[in-house]
Amino acid sequence: MPKPIEVPWRSGAATGVGSLPYDDPIEATRVVLGELPDFPHLPELPMRGPGSDMVGRACALLVELGVDLQPSGWRLTAGEGLDQRRARSVLAQDLDALEELTQGYSGPLKLQVTGPWTLAASLERPRGGRVVGDYGARRDVSQSLTEGLAAHIAGVRRRVPGAEVVVQLDEPSLPAVLRGSVPTASGFSRYRPIEESEGTELLRGMIERISAEQALPVVHSCAAGVPFELLRRAGARGLSFDLTMLGEADLEPLATAVEDGVALLVGAVPAVRPEEPPTRAAANGRRPPPPRPPPRRSARVERRGGHPYRPVVLAPDGVRRGRGGQRCRRHAKLWPRGGRPRLGPDRDDAGPYGRRPPRRQVSGTIPVRSSASARSGRPARSPAVPPVRPATRR
Repeated sequence: MPKPIEVPWRSGAATGVGSLPYDDPIEATRVVLGELPDFPHLPELPMRGPGSDMVGRACALLVELGVDLQPSGWRLTAGEGLDQRRARSVLAQDLDALEELTQGYSGPLKLQVTGPWTLAASLERPRGGRVVGDYGARRDVSQSLTEGLAAHIAGVRRRVPGAEVVVQLDEPSLPAVLRGSVPTASGFSRYRPIEESEGTELLRGMIERISAEQALPVVHSCAAGVPFELLRRAGARGLSFDLTMLGEADLEPLATAVEDGVALLVGAVPAVRPEEPPTRAAANGRRPPPPRPPPRRSARVERRGGHPYRPVVLAPDGVRRGRGGQRCRRHAKLWPRGGRPRLGPDRDDAGPYGRRPPRRQVSGTIPVRSSASARSGRPARSPAVPPVRPATRR
């Protein structure tokens, strides 16, 4: 008999993964509270710049560990850097917007933070190399992130007293860490795989601290090959995954997790930008475009190898585009069946640095072989052919 799942949200409630294409925290929080009133979340706004993405926000939560932003990414330093202080300031602005717009709110509230293994695969050590390749460094980063996350949960409770906090650990790099496919700086080598026992232990320490703060721990991974059994043993009370990345081998671990009382947060709706914002369509007196339907189960089974869901329209001449068929037909007229572009006088044959110079026209005669010429041994020539413009290469 499956155990009853006790979660603070109602059945069928919708929430967001975390990131939104905005740069104003007030507007982003207002959209989240208006569109997802049953299960809102604290939005992440990567368009605001460094420190606003998932890794930058996790760096803002680190305690007694300094980081700085380098051209290759975030790197551990001896002291707190300017970029880390900027990331903490951005997080404080997001929390101020959340506190301002959630006055009197009571219900579930989801927070997102980068998990310990993804953060270890993204951070660099002071002398080069990823933190995931150093046993002591990844332990220190995990403990520092755990303490900072506990303080973050307490701060959100003070700002939103009626919130039932749900903490989502983002672990998109966890499958790569366990397989040993995280590339080194040169790209010619890979870091050694992490044993499942160590991966479970590191996640269990953070999940137990989240539960000690009276919050519900959920682990999210949008990659293929998510180790659901490992996450269940680590103590996750919720599993969030992308439906298009789900394979047949993942069904049995998910069934075991459900029988153990673990909630499932299924990513069924593609996170794509609409063709036209609904507010602009309403202002112009037109109805907004309907939402894109979620992928069907049959399509999910066919794509169990890890390919993302994206509609593809095949034109008659083999032109592949990811948008409407009208654009495909327009491009198909410019491509003959041989595979090279057919450029007419109305086409601009311009390269990346301006219009190309006109090519020379080719004219002349083509030698042919007739019976009379064959007897005489001299090749005959056909009449002159009209000028032909040679095909250009892309």
